[in-house]
Amino acid sequence: MPNLTSTSEFLLLEFSDIRELQILHFFVFLAVYLVAVTGNLLIITAVVLDHHLHVPMYFFLMNLAILDLGSISVILPKTMVNSLLNSRSISYSGCVAQVFFYILLAVSDFAILTIMAHDRYVAICSPLQYETIMHKGACIQMAASAWVAGILNATLHTGGTFAITFCSNRINQFFCEVPQIVKLSCSDLYLIEIGILLFSCSLFGGCFIYIIITYMKIFATVLRMPSVNSRKKALSTCLPHITVVSLFLFTGTFAYVRLPGNTSSEMNVICAVLYAILPPLLNPFIYSMRNKEIKTALLKLTDLGHYPQTSSSKNFLVKLG
Repeated sequence: MPNLTSTSEFLLLEFSDIRELQILHFFVFLAVYLVAVTGNLLIITAVVLDHHLHVPMYFFLMNLAILDLGSISVILPKTMVNSLLNSRSISYSGCVAQVFFYILLAVSDFAILTIMAHDRYVAICSPLQYETIMHKGACIQMAASAWVAGILNATLHTGGTFAITFCSNRINQFFCEVPQIVKLSCSDLYLIEIGILLFSCSLFGGCFIYIIITYMKIFATVLRMPSVNSRKKALSTCLPHITVVSLFLFTGTFAYVRLPGNTSSEMNVICAVLYAILPPLLNPFIYSMRNKEIKTALLKLTDLGHYPQTSSSKNFLVKLG
C-alpha cells in the first residue's frame, strides 16, 4: 500500500450513505450536544454564583464539568458538520488537534475523579483536619496537577501516534480515535504508541486501585458512625462520585478491553458513543439528582434575584479552604 504519511486529510467513518439518515444523525447529535453543554454549563454557573458551593468538593466538580464540556465539544461538532455537509474528511492538523485535546481532557477528567475520591476520604475519615489539608493552595495544586497530567499524556500519545507511517487515510471511527489510527500503520513505529498506551493504562489502573482503597476506608469509617443520619449524609456525598467513576471505567473498559480481531464498524461506533459521549452527557444529571445543594443552586439560577448583587465569584478561590 502507498505511504500516506504526507496526506493532508483523513476520511472518517460515516454513519450512513443515505442522505435522510445523515440529516437524522445530525439532529440526534445536536440534541445530545445541547443537553450535555447545557447541563455542564449549569453546574459551572451554579458553583461560581452560589457562595454555599465555594468549597473544595464543588470546586473539583466545576473542573469536572469544564472537562466534560470540553471533551464532548472536541468530538461532536465536527461529526455534526460532516453529517450535515455529507462529508467524511478531517484535515491532518484537525485530526492531530482532536487526538491531543481529547486525550488531555479525558486523562485530566479521571485525575480529577481520583482527587475527588481523596477529598471525600479526608472529609469523612479526618473531618477535624479537613480545612487544614484541603486548603485553597492544596486544591489549586491538585487541580493543576490533573491538567498537567492530561497535557503530558496528550503530548506523548499525539507524538507517538503521528510519528507513524500511514498506509491508509481511512479511519474506522467517526472521530480520530488513537487505536483506529494505529491500525493504519505500515511500520514498526506503532509499537511506540502501543507502549505509551500500556503505560497510560497502568496509570489508570493505579488511580483506580487508589479509588477502591479510598472507598474501602470511607465505608469502614461510615459503618462506625453511631448516627443513621450521619451515615446517610456521608454516603450521599459519595454516591454521585462512585456512579460517575463507575460509568467512566465501565464504558472505557468496554471500549478498549475487547477480544482481539477485527470488530465491526457498528461495534466501534457503539463503544465510542459509550465512553466518549455518554459520561459528559450523564454526569451533570448524576450530580444534580441526589445533591440537595446543587438542586437548590440550580433553582436559584431561574431567579437571579436570590444572588447578591456583588459578584461572589470574585471570592470563589478565597473561600475554598
